[in-house]
Amino acid sequence: AWLLMWLIAQALPALGRAWPWQRPAAFALMAIGAGIGIAGVLEFRRARTTVNPLRPDTASKLVASGIYRHTRNPMYVCVAIATLGWAVLLGHPLAPLGVVAFVLWMDRQQIPAEERALHALFGAQFERYCNEVRRWL
Repeated sequence: AWLLMWLIAQALPALGRAWPWQRPAAFALMAIGAGIGIAGVLEFRRARTTVNPLRPDTASKLVASGIYRHTRNPMYVCVAIATLGWAVLLGHPLAPLGVVAFVLWMDRQQIPAEERALHALFGAQFERYCNEVRRWL
């Protein structure tokens, strides 16, 4: 998504705009995203379970503490917010489409596959968690 956003900005530079505070706003978003992602990884490490999104079936515990009380997918929230920061940094009106594409892909493809695996592992406990905590924010 980041590469495509950059390519669009390069292909249509006349649409781009710079504005005051653009860089600080972009880096603030990226830092917020990074903080959320780090909190998610640390919580998985504390629980001694996998952080590999391609192998949710190897999870040893359902993590519902820390940042996971507020979002079921802090690492994806991290990437979405950082991608929004990249869009701001590019200063191109079409760049936010990359954020939308990332969120849609994750929401429709990656996350459902992970949720199926976690439901198979943790059953009713995972269902309760899903009813209590939102997928994103």
